Amino acid sequence: MTHTSQSSSLSIRSCVRNLLTVPLRVEQTKDRVEVHSSDCVSSFTSSEGGVDARAQEETLDDCVSVEFTQLAADYKAVNLGQGFPDFSPPKFVQEAFCDAVNGGPQMHQYTRAFGHPRLVKSLATFFSRVTGHEINPLEDVLVTVGAYQALFCAFQALIDEGDEVIIVEPFFDCYQPMVKMVGGKQVYVPLRPKAEGSLSSADWTLSAEELASKFTPRTKAIVINTPNNPLGKVYKTEELQMIADLCIKHDVLCISDEVYEWLTYDGNKHVKIASLPGMWERTITIGSGGKTFSATGWKVGWVISSGHIIKHMKTIFQNCVYHCPTAAQEAVARGFEREYELFGSPESYFQQLPAMLQHRRGKLASCLQSVGLQPIMPEGGYFMIADISSVKVDFNDDSTKDESYDYRFVKWLTKEKGLATIPVSAFYSPEHGKEFDKYVRFCFVKEEATLDAAEQILRKWSQEK
Repeated sequence: MTHTSQSSSLSIRSCVRNLLTVPLRVEQTKDRVEVHSSDCVSSFTSSEGGVDARAQEETLDDCVSVEFTQLAADYKAVNLGQGFPDFSPPKFVQEAFCDAVNGGPQMHQYTRAFGHPRLVKSLATFFSRVTGHEINPLEDVLVTVGAYQALFCAFQALIDEGDEVIIVEPFFDCYQPMVKMVGGKQVYVPLRPKAEGSLSSADWTLSAEELASKFTPRTKAIVINTPNNPLGKVYKTEELQMIADLCIKHDVLCISDEVYEWLTYDGNKHVKIASLPGMWERTITIGSGGKTFSATGWKVGWVISSGHIIKHMKTIFQNCVYHCPTAAQEAVARGFEREYELFGSPESYFQQLPAMLQHRRGKLASCLQSVGLQPIMPEGGYFMIADISSVKVDFNDDSTKDESYDYRFVKWLTKEKGLATIPVSAFYSPEHGKEFDKYVRFCFVKEEATLDAAEQILRKWSQEK
């Protein structure tokens, strides 16, 4: 293979990352963590040195949300599977969006590539108060096409071939393929219930010894999600401190997915790991305007981190999508400005939304219990998982006979009963999935009428048993 043909076969990602000199390690100095970098070699190469795109594609599993959302649509099922509200965003952000659309030609044109000025300023102002760290709106914030793209930019910019990434299970299902795409090695450690029959997500904990054993000289990052999808666990300060201590000891980055940060129940409080001593300089915090303001279709997300980390993500971003829709960013900015003024008051949407959802969480839990399923009460987030091991189902679909029990149950429930959910083993690695295939995930962030329809289906099934 000639040098010319070899060069032409390089992926855009490899070119961008080589120009960027992608960070390989972080080192603690007296005042900050320094990110060092080196050339990157693509992780999916052919025997002649070029990128084998087909090999990369074939190593990735199908997205569980895509598969089961399509199944729900095919069978016109009541959808408690996919994580989105079926109610409208609050009036104030709808009005902000309308005002933006009608706000003149500039709202229909490109804005600043790395984040609309009004939005990065409002995010920096708001989260400076939350974290206790003065956030620079132009250096420490990157606005992305949803939190999904924020995660993509983080893995692309910060993880190199051979780097180990610790992923706490259960995990949002894009973490695994995104690490795989850059040639990283996934290292898994599960949250486990303290005892059989645990009834709250608070009972699911990390083993300090098991977690510590996963850190090696090749560990580059750990990924956490709090409140957790699908479990609903909200990490306590002492749990986050355990993780922080290990990150500092081993000089490791922390990618903290916090898209459900305002959705906590029963007095639980979300704590940002970036606010702990020594963690600002090594934490990549992921946020979501869609989850914050119940407008998931707007696809406005962000990353907040130290500028020396964000600058690498900006290079990936500008060579990927370059820009996010201006009007949606303007609306989210106005939403945060309102919430800054009302923070902590009964009028705040960040108070009103979790109060409403706590009621709907209770409604779904009562329904599941009444038909013999055992819900694990979530401390936060959109979802509730339920133990299905006490119910026996006669599966008659031979096409699913080789699949795990939760996959078979979800497909049976969707096809035969018209209620869509998600199998929980999809949020685990192959090595741990079998331990957790007795759970399915329900989304309770729905209209009362949707939850009523689901309840009717479950009660009818219960009567047939």
